[in-house]
Amino acid sequence: MATRPALTDSARGCALRVVRRVFEQGAYADRALAAEAAELDPRDRALATQIAYGTVQRRATLDHVARSLVRRPLEQLEPPVLAAIRIGLFQLLYLERVPSHAVVDESVELAKRESRGGAGVVNAVLRRAAREGEALLSGLEDATPAGAALLHSVPAWLADMWWTELGPDEARALLRQVNEPAEAALRVNSLVATVDEVAASLPVPSAPAPAPAAATLGAVPEGLVLGAPFDAHGSELWRRGAITPQSRGSMLVARVLAPVPGDRVLDLCAAPGAKTTHLAALIEDRGGVLAVERHPGRARSLELNCRRMHAGSVEVAVADAAELELQRRFDRVLVDPPCSGLGTLQSRPDRRWRASPRAIEELAALQARILAAGAAATRSGGALVYSVCTISRREAQGVIEPFLAANPEWTADGAVQLLPHRDGTDGFFIARLRRGS
Repeated sequence: MATRPALTDSARGCALRVVRRVFEQGAYADRALAAEAAELDPRDRALATQIAYGTVQRRATLDHVARSLVRRPLEQLEPPVLAAIRIGLFQLLYLERVPSHAVVDESVELAKRESRGGAGVVNAVLRRAAREGEALLSGLEDATPAGAALLHSVPAWLADMWWTELGPDEARALLRQVNEPAEAALRVNSLVATVDEVAASLPVPSAPAPAPAAATLGAVPEGLVLGAPFDAHGSELWRRGAITPQSRGSMLVARVLAPVPGDRVLDLCAAPGAKTTHLAALIEDRGGVLAVERHPGRARSLELNCRRMHAGSVEVAVADAAELELQRRFDRVLVDPPCSGLGTLQSRPDRRWRASPRAIEELAALQARILAAGAAATRSGGALVYSVCTISRREAQGVIEPFLAANPEWTADGAVQLLPHRDGTDGFFIARLRRGS
């Protein structure tokens, strides 16, 4: 008979540690998961990911239910006890075919390891949740921004902003989508392999990636959408540089810039390099890509990524894109600055709790400075693409429109806002600009 794994090594134990690191230490969920799940087998890693990410995403809703079941303020609970309640509630309320008794028993055992007295609280709360949780959840609605924020577990300011900028129906559809799994997509590196060759080598079903519904600016012929989970980073295809995990929205950015062989391309804020290596592939590694990254450690990772992807045309420069002054001028410039990341909430579950209106204002000011630097480095007649993986008018049109008003030599070729619920991929704002002769 197989030995049952220790609880500290189980999927639920891993999920508990990830949730604690996110909410107690400010860790990024994806990095915490990568560290904690390294020794799990693929099946347990998948379950740990589902529980950890789901718990982080649904924190507001889970805490609302917990407050109805706990006799004291949640803030007074010991951190491991609160974390055990959260992951237990997520499983009871959102995972099907998971026996309630197994959720309760293992959550209690996990709590015992950190707080023997708190284990009784976990037991009592989750047993009540197994009986009453569904009714508490069914009482929530999204007719108003406040109700939608609670039902779909986002900060109230975010629900208000999307309600105002997108309208109630679009906002509700988007909020429903942000807690669903992100699309699983790969970009085939045309410097190494063809789409057909990679598709034939994959151990899971795949299909050619359709262009996002709103993407009138281009298509993504090098993309594949996967029909089942696949550990891309652990595959031979990844090791030899034939693929990189990348959403269709992210792939569309380089396609909209549309460099051709022989072009001189500038890529600002380039790490980790998915778009950089895509640009190199589009110029067939003939020409040059100057990839600028401010942080030395990220720049080093970018160099390694370019080497893996056989992107020999890429030169990495460590510099602050907002302060960039170059003597050279470029045919194509990609400005992909730091942003609030509100278009990636499906794959980055903690982003919603890190963003804020104040941070968006600060980011928009930085984005405008980087856009100006990129524009100054674009030759007459050249093209520039501004892209941000967010759904925030302040970081999108709110950056582009003042720039165009202040710089009449620039014109807009087109712009698109991708929305996850409509386009099935990350939410990106992509604008293509051209500098007059």
